[in-house]
Amino acid sequence: MECQECHKRPATLHFTQVINGKKTEISVCNVCAKEKGYVTYPEEEAYSLHNLLSGLFNFDTSKIDNPTLQKVKDLQCPQCKMTFAQFKQVGKFGCATCYETFSDKLDPILRRVHAGNTKHYGKIPKRAGNDIQMKRQLNHYKSQLQQLIENEAFEEAAKVRDQIKELEANIRDKEAGDNA
Repeated sequence: MECQECHKRPATLHFTQVINGKKTEISVCNVCAKEKGYVTYPEEEAYSLHNLLSGLFNFDTSKIDNPTLQKVKDLQCPQCKMTFAQFKQVGKFGCATCYETFSDKLDPILRRVHAGNTKHYGKIPKRAGNDIQMKRQLNHYKSQLQQLIENEAFEEAAKVRDQIKELEANIRDKEAGDNA
């Protein structure tokens, strides 16, 4: 495949960007990628997880003079004592409590990685899928019920309420059967 920018050299880098469900793909050579700013690191330097996280955090740790940013840098997990600065440097959490401790700082990063979303909606495994599907359907019914009540469509709301009760009973029965 040839470079979509210069049409002279073979494309060696392929970029895919999804924004609000719209997928854009481009294939370029190394030279055009550097010229257009698709690649911002030297060729001889490997692109590590640390580089990825630094780019997602979108600020340089050497320039932390702001008191607000200093608080973020000093944020520390109560269990493993890992600081936010250490997390940025290593790219991995020290324990499960780190997720809760740094959760406020992670949402913006997850939004950037997942095109504005903080929840991943992907394929569901067939074995565990039934439970997940039922819970998703229950949440859907509840939001639908809320909307119908706001629109004063009470007859439809009563039907959805009955569907919710039936689905909740099915979930309870399934959970009782799994625990037995």
